[in-house]
Amino acid sequence: MSAHDQLVLCLCELTRLLWKLLLPLVLLCVLLVAVLVLLVLAVRLWLQSNRNARRAREGRPTVAFFHPYCNAGGGGERVLWCAIRALQNRYADINFVVYTGDLGVTGQQILAGARRRFNIVLPRPVRFVFLQHRVLVEPGLFPHFTLLGQSVGSVFLGWEALMELVPDLYIDSMGYAFTLPLFRYLGGCSVGSYVHYPTISTDMLSVVAERNPRFNNPDFISNSLFLTAFKLVYYCLFAVLYGMAGSCSDVIMVNSSWTLDHILSLWRSPNRTSVVYPPCDVSAFLDIPLEDDGDRKCHSIVSVGQFRPEKDHRLQIRAFKKALDRRREGSGAGEALKLVLIGGCRNQEDEDRVLMLRGLCQELGVADRVEFKLNVSFEELKEEMSRATIGLHTMWNEHFGIGVVECMAAGKVILAHKSGGPKLDIVRPFEGRQTGFLADDEDGYAEAIEQILALPPESRLQIRRDARQSAARFSDEEFEACFLAATEPLMGTLEL
Repeated sequence: MSAHDQLVLCLCELTRLLWKLLLPLVLLCVLLVAVLVLLVLAVRLWLQSNRNARRAREGRPTVAFFHPYCNAGGGGERVLWCAIRALQNRYADINFVVYTGDLGVTGQQILAGARRRFNIVLPRPVRFVFLQHRVLVEPGLFPHFTLLGQSVGSVFLGWEALMELVPDLYIDSMGYAFTLPLFRYLGGCSVGSYVHYPTISTDMLSVVAERNPRFNNPDFISNSLFLTAFKLVYYCLFAVLYGMAGSCSDVIMVNSSWTLDHILSLWRSPNRTSVVYPPCDVSAFLDIPLEDDGDRKCHSIVSVGQFRPEKDHRLQIRAFKKALDRRREGSGAGEALKLVLIGGCRNQEDEDRVLMLRGLCQELGVADRVEFKLNVSFEELKEEMSRATIGLHTMWNEHFGIGVVECMAAGKVILAHKSGGPKLDIVRPFEGRQTGFLADDEDGYAEAIEQILALPPESRLQIRRDARQSAARFSDEEFEACFLAATEPLMGTLEL
């Protein structure tokens, strides 16, 4: 037998051996896939039977909102309560449920908090489903790979919600996109989403690629070429998964032009996506008088926003310090200026951040000129607004900026970050006239503060008037009309 024949024989034997080994593996894989498909179908049928039983018992469909932090005091919670109020006013024969992880309070206390913070009263009660494992979406649980960890955690939290109650219509109002396929394919629900901020964006990829240190891109990563490349791959893979999950939504609402651009590039569902500006309680601030502030002995700068890292309160304090230094060097009027930070604390991490900010004030020597107002009532918020001259905002790429609109409606001269929603949607000229100021670093903010305070009182008054008129675009009434129009296809799937 020739060497060639021996080689052919060996290859044949090897092929038969591989086939004998691979065939059982292929059959096993097919069997496992079949079992998995049958299991998914069985779970889906079981969940649908639970939903049908609940529907027969209650006699009406149920719309559920997934909002694990519904008792927080931020703009996302204002969207939640205004959305439910609008739907309750339009649809009388539908039950409404909120999935929440706020275990330390009752449903009545949550609704009382919405009334106190946002001046919102619902036409009728809602049911709260209290989730026991909200810790699964806490960022502190995942010091590394936070986006992936929280997203996987949200799937488990969504599963808990689905086990507690299977709705007819599911709306994710807090940005947990990975729960959408769970409720659509296992729960058999119609699904919608209101996106405040994309979990990942091309801007985040740019920050990493340019090795730019930020709160979500620490120095040890930005200084390492290998870690930067690894994080880029991680972000790109996560963006693909995020897009696949988000595209499961039947109706997609976004809160600004900036968010729209990113969601369209990630979820690729233009025919199902629309901009619905979040509700801002514009009317509640209109009774704050617009008066000449030239005789004020002390000008206050007010900041409204939750104490989250992306709000960048450190930048506010450092810019305020520079503004004080500039005024002392220029006119000696530094003592006639104070900074008031108003916001909510969601958890212990936020409270620790406030302690850190207080320490920064001590370090910079401005502790006696900076006030912290935590979890204040709506009345106290208005009172602080009425005394302020400038409204301050420093979040880079803020998705929208409800606090910015509220400051403008209250007749304050707004100074916002030159990016995201404030730049694209809010601080825009009104009838060709200026409605506020934009900045993007400490020096820019300090310079803008100095410029605002140096304006003649009548010029500041004109900016404040135009800002108030411009803010009418973001009223509760405008939100409710747009939200109802966007969700009409979803509501039409319910059998009333």
